[in-house]
Amino acid sequence: MIGIIGGSGLEDPELLHNAKEVVIKTPYGTHSPIKKGEINGISVALMSRHGYKHEYSPSEVPYKANIFALKEIGCKAIIAASACGSLREDIEPKTLSFPTQFIDRTTKRDQSYCESNNVIHESMADPFNNDLRMLLTSATIKLGFTYSTETTVVTIEGPRFSTRAESELFRNWGADLINMTTVPEACLAKELKIPYQVINLVTDYDSWHESKEVVTFEMVMEIMKDNAEKLKKLVLEVLPQIEKKFS
Repeated sequence: MIGIIGGSGLEDPELLHNAKEVVIKTPYGTHSPIKKGEINGISVALMSRHGYKHEYSPSEVPYKANIFALKEIGCKAIIAASACGSLREDIEPKTLSFPTQFIDRTTKRDQSYCESNNVIHESMADPFNNDLRMLLTSATIKLGFTYSTETTVVTIEGPRFSTRAESELFRNWGADLINMTTVPEACLAKELKIPYQVINLVTDYDSWHESKEVVTFEMVMEIMKDNAEKLKKLVLEVLPQIEKKFS
């Protein structure tokens, strides 16, 4: 089974067949909604990260319960969609990006399953899965979508957007993208040994680009509609290759 975290654009009832909602009891509380079903005959678990009504803010997403639940129901790999801002002129809105690195600027989130008597010093030198990234990149090229890869995403706490000073700081650090959800998702998947790759759906230029409109939630949602259609096509294209690789 392949886990898909996101929800936006992937809750089309014609996309997921034999769908049923599943609830897993976890030691970490209630997880985000999961629909288990098939896409073109391939078993998937589709998780709506923020809830069906977007009730979870980025800091309130039950990340530990989410990744644990996907592991429990048998997910062998996870691809995760996430809206993001661009920190580079050449990474334009509506681009799909597949990062290789993240910078963590969150402050409130539990990033580990470690307990006092079971400390895990997990290597995070390469936080994302190279095989998943290559498969996603190849499928994106085949579909003719604009993309970038080998990028670095900085994850901020949210739900507010960055100040111009913060945005410029992240640019000076060498970050290419900015979002609110990749950490701790990637960290937790790594601890549970689940291959994980985020698909960043670029919606705006963050606040550094003074010649552009100041980013708003409404702006992000409007561009996400277009990106969601691309995401559906990408998922349909890449799932057979992911199943073959990770079965």
